Amino acid sequence: MKRATRQHLVLIAGAIALAALAGWQWHNDQQTDPGTLLSSEPASIQRIDLQLAGAAVEHYAKHDGHWQTLAGAPADNGRLTELTEIAAANVLSWRPASDFDPAKIGLNPPIAILTLDGQRLEFGETAVTGPQRYVRSGNRVALVSVRYTPRPMQSEAKKAQ
Repeated sequence: MKRATRQHLVLIAGAIALAALAGWQWHNDQQTDPGTLLSSEPASIQRIDLQLAGAAVEHYAKHDGHWQTLAGAPADNGRLTELTEIAAANVLSWRPASDFDPAKIGLNPPIAILTLDGQRLEFGETAVTGPQRYVRSGNRVALVSVRYTPRPMQSEAKKAQ
């Protein structure tokens, strides 16, 4: 076998090995991905209930593609779309709720309770490790970016300042 042919075969074998390793890594990453807070697609959510600490519960429903209060008054579509997008928040990690003392991570009581189509999310304190927030969903606690924290309506935020 000529030297050039041997070098080409080694090069091809190396490329095949690298492609196989990349495929294995991609598959492994897919298996260990913690996923999102909820399995619901944000656009499919039709009902939102939000209770922020010290505030009355807000109830909203989607009618003809627009958000309204349950009394039928128009609501801030942008803000409510942000709330539905919390369902698709990338989770940094999941742990069993039994691993935590709810009071120590701000879940007793939670600072906010967001219910999207009947699926309840309870928001706790920020983590000491970075700009992340504890969120309880069922019997698990997730760490998500603080940008997914429900916010009050603009008029309420201005009153608080």
